[in-house]
Amino acid sequence: MKKLKSNEIKTITIEEFKKCKKTPLVIVLDNIRSALNVGSIFRTSDTFLVDKILLCGITACPPQKDIRKSGLGADSSVEWEYYSNTVEAVNTLIKKNYTIISVEQTNTSNSLENIKLPKMPVALIFGMKSMGYHKKLST
Repeated sequence: MKKLKSNEIKTITIEEFKKCKKTPLVIVLDNIRSALNVGSIFRTSDTFLVDKILLCGITACPPQKDIRKSGLGADSSVEWEYYSNTVEAVNTLIKKNYTIISVEQTNTSNSLENIKLPKMPVALIFGMKSMGYHKKLST
């Protein structure tokens, strides 16, 4: 096995990417302070053909130098929307029949190897207060 060089990786154009069938997965970023972390999420979402990223609160939004730097340009390919309020963003997803999953380390968290994902579509919340949303969301 050898690591591929950049010129050996088969990439598609942004136009081809936008036409690809996406994974029915939305990433919700709740008040992520680091633009470099946001860029990393864009890059990972590009790799997995994530449907959309919702940027909420103080989370940095494109165009932003550090997002582009760590995201390697994925902010141009992955669809995203901004919401000033995370609860509003998640309630919008609930109305569209998304299963909402908060990703956080707590004393009651389930280990990833024990998680069985529900049927799609799914929204994963990452961020400052992600575990508190189960009490605030409408059903």
